[in-house]
Amino acid sequence: MHKILLGTAVFAALAFFGYKALAQAQKEEQLMTEQPQKILIAYYSYSGNTKEVAEAIHENIGGDLFEIKAEGSYPDEDRPMTEQAKKEIESGFRPKLTSSVADISQYDVVFIGSPNWWGTITPQVSSFLENYNLNGKTVIPFITHGGGGKQRTISDMTTQCKGCKIEQNGWVGYGSRTFGISGWLKELGLKK
Repeated sequence: MHKILLGTAVFAALAFFGYKALAQAQKEEQLMTEQPQKILIAYYSYSGNTKEVAEAIHENIGGDLFEIKAEGSYPDEDRPMTEQAKKEIESGFRPKLTSSVADISQYDVVFIGSPNWWGTITPQVSSFLENYNLNGKTVIPFITHGGGGKQRTISDMTTQCKGCKIEQNGWVGYGSRTFGISGWLKELGLKK
């Protein structure tokens, strides 16, 4: 009888301490998930469309906005501009950045916006990816286009972003249209 009571007491003690340990672990996990993530919204915008989408994301979730700027310029006329962009992309050109993020290490989530140029991201965005260590960060692409959709933009960004976790459900929108941005951000589990 004493053995049964002793066994029951030991079992009850183990169950109690196991429950306390589980409760503590759940509390710590809850605190970790409740801490806000530090967000950077980086974008390159030639015509202003990608900037509008970046600002809509910022309006919905907050974070820091950063415009990717680089040396060089493009002709004002459409055809010469697109021909220059095509040559740069085909040659793997990476322009020197003229804007910089002070401390990229402070960010947990980095949105990266680019227009779709010739089926891929712009050389300026490629320079950004080469210049910053995004290893271990969650990177969320947002792509604007004039009718080409996403094509290779997200897959090329995934290839160029070494060690980061690319969200494959990136935003892809025509021009500066932002309809559906808030729903997309909710699907990603992000809110202000």
